[in-house]
Amino acid sequence: MMRKYFGTDGVRGRVGEAPITPELVMRLGYSAGRVLVDQERSHIRTGERPAVLIGKDTRVSGYMLEAALEAGFAAAGVDVCLVGPLPTPAVAYLTRALRLQAGVVISASHNPYYDNGIKFFSAHGTKLPDAVEAQIEAGIAAPMHCVQSAQLGRARRIDDAAGRYIEFCKSAFPNDLDLRGLKIVVDCAHGAAYHIAPHVLHELGADVISIGAEPNGLNINDGVGATAPLALRKAVLAEGADLGIALDGDGDRVMMVDADGTIYDGDQLLYAIVKSRLQQGPVAGVVGTLMSNLALEHAFAELGVPFARAGVGDRYVLEMLVERGWLFGGENSGHILCLDKHTTGDGIVSALQVLSALRSSGGDLRALLGSFTLYPQRLINVPLAKGFAWRDHPHILAVQREVEAELEGQGRLLLRASGTEPLLRVMVEGRDAERVEAAAQKLAGAVREAVGGHVTDA
Repeated sequence: MMRKYFGTDGVRGRVGEAPITPELVMRLGYSAGRVLVDQERSHIRTGERPAVLIGKDTRVSGYMLEAALEAGFAAAGVDVCLVGPLPTPAVAYLTRALRLQAGVVISASHNPYYDNGIKFFSAHGTKLPDAVEAQIEAGIAAPMHCVQSAQLGRARRIDDAAGRYIEFCKSAFPNDLDLRGLKIVVDCAHGAAYHIAPHVLHELGADVISIGAEPNGLNINDGVGATAPLALRKAVLAEGADLGIALDGDGDRVMMVDADGTIYDGDQLLYAIVKSRLQQGPVAGVVGTLMSNLALEHAFAELGVPFARAGVGDRYVLEMLVERGWLFGGENSGHILCLDKHTTGDGIVSALQVLSALRSSGGDLRALLGSFTLYPQRLINVPLAKGFAWRDHPHILAVQREVEAELEGQGRLLLRASGTEPLLRVMVEGRDAERVEAAAQKLAGAVREAVGGHVTDA
């Protein structure tokens, strides 16, 4: 079925516009309560009340959407556990640890404050399969039948949620290592990790300097965080720090900066983690995405580690990892999965895996990466008119063939519609930077011409 509301990472949009309105979010909570409880019915003991966990990031709209979700779940007869602002991976962990039927995160991740969204986790702390999301979406339009008053869901707040998650993060770092002697700048993007990440690093022994840790409901991801790493770079250089860690608004992405101000993305950090793990034993394989740099694929081949590409989105990386029985995967955007540590992408836990590798090797990030260097990659976002059939447009197809021929097998191109914004992402990469830039501009220009013609005809 064609999905109307769910994208690559839950339901997301502009607050006040469908589907991010109080009424639709209440219906979403009601439908999710019915579907998810039915999925877990065999695990609910007789007389036990089904329950879900709801967390959120620091957007001002989180208060409104939290209340709407709570109402929807309560109408479906589902109890709600509220944890307030908490990273997305913390909700995944606590859902599993508390043996609840599902976890819900109110967040639009790296988007501006005026957007928001709803993400779901299963009882096992994993993103929901497409089929389950389709069931939830189908139920949004159905009539709401509130359960009898005696069966209505209730709400309670879990006061020690942050402390539990801090301890979980620390457990992902080796007991025989610490961070003493390291000065680390952590950029929390004015997001959900503002009261988590600094404590984790400090309690492991680091001298911690926090930026992006003063949320006001409107400044999440605003010039800070994993999507704006120059703020971290500036702070690292100004403080003379050894390392910088940047998270995004909901804490599931990570970028890092070394003492020289060099920025490292998800592909590089994934390579560093896997290369270090090879010192402990074989690595069965690694999953990237269609956006992963071609150099990463070549580098893993040199290490003798199989590499496979999934669709864009950490949920699809996870599905392929589970299918193949592998442990490590990620996206260049900073979503990294280490399934021996967590069931989902976790910016703090991933950063700790890199720090563990650095402490074990005694070197810095540059030394750990060795000769691994990313190929030049150019990504251009082109606004996409609603309903525009770009895949079959003759002009785009023709220019795409021309660009592929011009790359002469020394590069790769990708056209992909964003799952969260009305954009077509035009990506070209290869060994030659000038050739890559020219190819990307040519292809993006063809898309603009085609979209412009579509708008004129409309």
